[in-house]
Amino acid sequence: MTAIKKFLSQPINVSSLAVFRIFFGLMMAFSMMRFMLKGWVYDLYIRPKFFFTFYGFDWVKPWPDWGMYAHFILLFILAIFIALGFYYRLSMLFFFLGFTYVELIDKSNYLNHYYFISLISGLMILMPLHCKWSLDAWRNPKLYASKIPAWPLYTLRLQIGLVYFFAGVAKLNSDWFFHAQPLRTWLSMNVDFPVIGGWFNQAWLAYAMSWIGAFFDLTVPFFLLHRRLRPFAYLVVIVFHIFTWKLFRIGMFPWIMIVSTTLFFASDWPEKLYKKLSKTSRSLISDQPPHVLQTVVSKKTNMLYGFLGMYFALQIFLPLRHYFYPGNVMWGEEGFRFSWRVMLMEKNGSIDFRVVEPSTGKRWLVNPNQYLLPYQQKQMSTQPDMILQMAHHIAQDFTARGVNQVQVYADANTSLNGRLNQKLVDPSVDLAQEKRGFHHKKWIMPFIYSAVP
Repeated sequence: MTAIKKFLSQPINVSSLAVFRIFFGLMMAFSMMRFMLKGWVYDLYIRPKFFFTFYGFDWVKPWPDWGMYAHFILLFILAIFIALGFYYRLSMLFFFLGFTYVELIDKSNYLNHYYFISLISGLMILMPLHCKWSLDAWRNPKLYASKIPAWPLYTLRLQIGLVYFFAGVAKLNSDWFFHAQPLRTWLSMNVDFPVIGGWFNQAWLAYAMSWIGAFFDLTVPFFLLHRRLRPFAYLVVIVFHIFTWKLFRIGMFPWIMIVSTTLFFASDWPEKLYKKLSKTSRSLISDQPPHVLQTVVSKKTNMLYGFLGMYFALQIFLPLRHYFYPGNVMWGEEGFRFSWRVMLMEKNGSIDFRVVEPSTGKRWLVNPNQYLLPYQQKQMSTQPDMILQMAHHIAQDFTARGVNQVQVYADANTSLNGRLNQKLVDPSVDLAQEKRGFHHKKWIMPFIYSAVP
């Protein structure tokens, strides 16, 4: 333990972390502006009548219309402040809280890279990334430091490495390896892709890309840690993420990972790069006297390391928790979120709800489009926990209309990775009486491993 503490407390150059802070802030500012300009603030957080809250966070509600726009404007300003290193700690704290709040409003909008941003921004609150190339250090020279303890760099590297590694572990399934699904389906829909699109209908390419993708995710963190292999590994990172961004249009995630993986390079790479590019013999970067932030292991430091230990124990548990549930995790999705299961399935479904009033025998057939927008209905129709929430909401609605002892049943048919439709939930179970929670939902129908086309 002493050796680990010594390793985490050794001084390192802060330049790469300062550059990461700057680019992280700029990317987040661009993302917030993109949300507003594309109309997503209205479409995702103002227009819906109903929101699928995360269990335990039902109290999280969207602001009134103007409030949501003000919220995203504030996030944009905070992101600029982070890039500039202006009131960095406070800006980072409020950005983390504000961004995470937005993601908790509706699980219909859940994406792995939104979760990643929340994690990274939460960790960055603890890190002194404003001690160089920041307005804070310019305003208060006592904050300036050219070197800091190594734990922030290793913390971020570990978090990034876990994302890749568990994304690779998740691909170790029969659909991915033996059926090249869902890539085979997706590639066949992109035959107009420049240059190589004509090959996308050929099975061998889907298999090759599936296997290469799994190998990439499982190994790239380790290649990035190897000094000699690092430049080649980073080139592969760039090519891989740009290709997937171009092919699948997955938003900011590829660019976030391209920037994040620069943290695997030597901690002083920005200074070395500047010196190589500088036409003068004297680097402006080294004008300030060197200063090392305190690296002595104190009681406060021990508490920090203890917190990080518990944090990473949780980060390892979450991707593995699906083993505590029976059945196929891609089918029932118990333990699916927050586990870096990236682009693993093509799931389509249809659903109707049946409402029954036992005392009178009256029945109603309810189409969820009465309550949901199309994108919400698409997400809900294949995710059992969201189906349960919808059933509860329908029960509450009918109760408010004066229907007594409401019973709600779901007829949900779902296709996973090109298979024929199967019953997702037991149509004989009254979902209005089923409780939400982390327990196994016995009303999820067993998955039948039929052949994949």
